[in-house]
Amino acid sequence: MKVKKTFALLFSSALVAGLMAGCGGNQTQETKAPAAKTAESGGPITVNQELPDSEILSKGPHGESAVSAKTLKLTEEDIKKIKEKKYKAALVMHYAGNDWSTAQVEGLKTTFTKMGIEVVAVTDAQFKAEKQVADIETVLAKKPDIIVSIPVDPVSTASAYKKAAEQGVKLVFMDNTPKDLTHGKDYVSVVSADNYGNGVEAAKIMAEKLGGKGKVGVIFHDADFFVTKQRTDAFEKTIKEKYPDIQIVARGGITGPNDGEKVAAAMLTKNPDLNGIFVVWDVPAEGALAAARTAGRNDLIITTIDLGTNVALDIAQGGPIKGLGAQLPYDQGVAEAILAGYALLGKEAPAYVAVPALKVTKDNILKAWQMVYHQDAPKDIQNAAK
Repeated sequence: MKVKKTFALLFSSALVAGLMAGCGGNQTQETKAPAAKTAESGGPITVNQELPDSEILSKGPHGESAVSAKTLKLTEEDIKKIKEKKYKAALVMHYAGNDWSTAQVEGLKTTFTKMGIEVVAVTDAQFKAEKQVADIETVLAKKPDIIVSIPVDPVSTASAYKKAAEQGVKLVFMDNTPKDLTHGKDYVSVVSADNYGNGVEAAKIMAEKLGGKGKVGVIFHDADFFVTKQRTDAFEKTIKEKYPDIQIVARGGITGPNDGEKVAAAMLTKNPDLNGIFVVWDVPAEGALAAARTAGRNDLIITTIDLGTNVALDIAQGGPIKGLGAQLPYDQGVAEAILAGYALLGKEAPAYVAVPALKVTKDNILKAWQMVYHQDAPKDIQNAAK
């Protein structure tokens, strides 16, 4: 998500790809996953305490150390105080057409309802910075007390967010922050997945399935984005430092989600003895899967990041995709709502909060789906897992 200043003129396919990668890109099936189940009201509000207790390995967009989302909490007394004020919130999304966005918005809405906060707008910028700037202007007319948002571009949208902050709106961000906005002054906090930790999990699964020995390729995102770079760095560093008998013999870059098959096919042609491929997110991993099948390489081991429908189905079926590190967007939304509550109460909020990484394999695919989306897995995945 982190973009070089020279890259900020928009709207290249790489920018769109980076946003999709950071947010679990579009599903390739025609139907989207349904919204997560509504949580029961009453009692204190916390992020799901059954999430892994793993150490958060990611750093924030400005190098901040992470605070685990599991440590956040609003007490019943906090909630009572917030309800008395009848606050309003707006959700200014970069894109609303994928499972990640659907689950995160549902987590926010459910939690804000429990806090007595009215959600007055949910906008979809369709990956266009100029539309997001217009969305912010439209939302400000509704006089929200809170805006939760993910900037399409941290440079081009910065002035619009700055205007909101100057009007006293409490800003909570997903994954990245606009340029030159300051924590504690202009915004409350930024919440992300542990992308570095998820890259480590993908490396561990690869090593386990290869028996600690083999030749692998890496399909990385060929753009300077904070989220995707963390994933690839984590995978490669873990393999090199912990598994000396696994060699990274090929690297190929993608600039869009549909480049996976082409890059994987070329990699397999040039390296017919390749044993595995890591792909930086789930949609291009589907392309790598297609390339493996075309090449007759059902023995190839593929690992990735993000629990999309199609990769989940292949994992459940025992196909080449053996596992992944998953984001937890619903609980990310819960964390963002809690942090908004901190700001409304005048409580200090950490600069960077992350939801723990989640290892997903065939052994825990159904439980992982429930944890990620707060609903049962689709029937075809359930049947395959049996």
